[in-house]
Amino acid sequence: MNQLMQGLIEGVLVDYDRAYGIKSINLIYFNTAGADPEGQLGERHNPETHLIPLVLQAASQERPNISVFGRDYDTPDGTCILDYIHIVDLCEAHWLALKLLMDGGDSNAYNLGNGNGFSVQEVLDTATQVTGRDIPVVDSPRREGDPARLVADSREARKGLGWRPRYADLGTIIEHAWKWELSYKGVR
Repeated sequence: MNQLMQGLIEGVLVDYDRAYGIKSINLIYFNTAGADPEGQLGERHNPETHLIPLVLQAASQERPNISVFGRDYDTPDGTCILDYIHIVDLCEAHWLALKLLMDGGDSNAYNLGNGNGFSVQEVLDTATQVTGRDIPVVDSPRREGDPARLVADSREARKGLGWRPRYADLGTIIEHAWKWELSYKGVR
């Protein structure tokens, strides 16, 4: 969803609360990743645009390589740093938000991420370790608009919802996504 549309929806939610007393909780996701820990459910987009599934598709040879868009950012290894939230943790946040509203809680908005940033290179290195496979990489120029670092501040979600991510470790996130990738293809 683009920022203009997101801002419009957030404004409507605030207006409905003020005008009609209709409560809502706006959950602002960062990069959703991972899969069911058992590998039975996961994400699949066509076309795929998310980094971790793209990396795993390169590891499984479903795609020839993964592009790294810029290695000249002001970060420790030169690649962008992003925050990833495991899908199970996201589901838990939804449940806690619904429960809060059902218990008469106030409207609010919460950032959801694990609060740790991982660079594109860290994702590649971790995926190589988890899969045990080489991941072909093509270095490409920066994409316009990509920030050097984008990490969630989820302190309010922790305080207001009592939410804590269970799967904040990048290795675990990728391990669960890899199980799904193999399961989806019927490979065991």
